[in-house]
Amino acid sequence: MTQTNLSIQQMRDIAVAALEDIKGKDILALDTTKLTSLFECMIVATGDSNRQVKALANNVREKLKEAGAEILGMEGEQTGEWVLVDAGELIVHIMLPAVRDYYNLEQLWGGQKPVFNPLGKAWQSAIQADLDD
Repeated sequence: MTQTNLSIQQMRDIAVAALEDIKGKDILALDTTKLTSLFECMIVATGDSNRQVKALANNVREKLKEAGAEILGMEGEQTGEWVLVDAGELIVHIMLPAVRDYYNLEQLWGGQKPVFNPLGKAWQSAIQADLDD
């Protein structure tokens, strides 16, 4: 595990803000502390195009680095269909919609998959609501 002066909540907030800056969609943060010892929080987000997925991942990496977090690695930036940013205690997955639908990481890790919302309000899982409090 990486040692930083940032709490996992600070890292999560920085990553979510970085995703929002580049208009990431359906951003979901899951607390994984009870599910694995590998990392404490996983964020999943969607980008509309390969270019946006790459930009989202790059922004997350840069904002976390600026705040003092150590980035252990980044995978998938060549194709931009699914990019993973590994910041030790925090893992960020950014995917194209079809890739996110296919792999359904939210269900694997105990979250809920975003669904079409005709009212246009931001989607939020119960776990996300708990993290926000």
